[in-house]
Amino acid sequence: MFSLLRRFFENRRITKMAFTVQQWEGAVTDWPLMQRYQGAERDALRDMAFRFLARKSIASGGEFIVTDAMCLKLATMACVPVFKLGLDWYDEWQTVILYETDFVPNRPYVGDDGLVHNSAPGLSGEAWLRGPVILSWSAVCDTGAEARHGKASNVVIHELAHKLDMLRDGANCAPPMHPDMRPGEWHDVFSSAWERLQNDWQHHRPLPLDEYGLTNPAEFFAVCSETFFEAPVKLKEEMPNVYRLMMQFYRQDTAADKVRVGV
Repeated sequence: MFSLLRRFFENRRITKMAFTVQQWEGAVTDWPLMQRYQGAERDALRDMAFRFLARKSIASGGEFIVTDAMCLKLATMACVPVFKLGLDWYDEWQTVILYETDFVPNRPYVGDDGLVHNSAPGLSGEAWLRGPVILSWSAVCDTGAEARHGKASNVVIHELAHKLDMLRDGANCAPPMHPDMRPGEWHDVFSSAWERLQNDWQHHRPLPLDEYGLTNPAEFFAVCSETFFEAPVKLKEEMPNVYRLMMQFYRQDTAADKVRVGV
C-alpha cells in the first residue's frame, strides 16, 4: 500500500514539474556515458531521474542559480549507480546542495603537517551520514574516463557510492551485499587489490584509477565505483576480480562490448 501511495504522489509531482523528454535529452547529451543506455533502458533511466527529483530536493549553495537542466543532469548521474537496484537505496537522505565551484567546509581539519587548521581546503563533493550530499557544479561538469589526472572521475557517482557504502556499518568499502554475494569474498578481493595498488603507488608504478582512492577504504570503494562506470574497460582489464564484484553489486555489466564507453 505504501509503495502505491508513494508512486501516486510521485506521479503527481512529476506532472507538476512538467519536464519533457527533450529537456532531459538536452541536459544529458554531453555525457558520453549515456551512450550505454539506449531504447527501453534509456526510457527507464529518464523515468528514474524524474522520480529522483520528485523525491529529493536540490538546494543552492550560496547564491548559485540552479537550473532545470542542472537538476536533470545531476539526477541522471545519481540514478546510474542504482539503475538496477532502485531508488529506495537512497531513502536514508533527502537533499543535494549544489555550489557553483569548490566549497569550503566550516570546520577545522588536520593537515598533512599534523597541525589542526581552522578551515578546511576546498572540496568538490561530500556525503554526510544520513545527511545531505554536497557537490560542486564545476566538478559535476568535469566528468569522464580521463578527467582527473588522466583517470576516471565523476563526483556525483563518487559521493553517491559513499551513500551506498554508508548503508552498512558506515563508509568502509563494505556496502550491503546481495543474497547471492559473499561478504568474505568481497573483503578478500578488495583487500588484495588495495594492498597491490598501495605497493604500486609506493614504487611509482602506473595505477588504473586515481590515487585518491588509496586514501582509505571508503575512498577506495568510491573511486572504484566512478571508474566502474566511467572507465569500465580499464577496470576490467587491470582489476578483473574487483570489476566482477562491482558488476555483481551494481547489477550492471558496464564494460559490455555493445557500447565501448570509457575504454
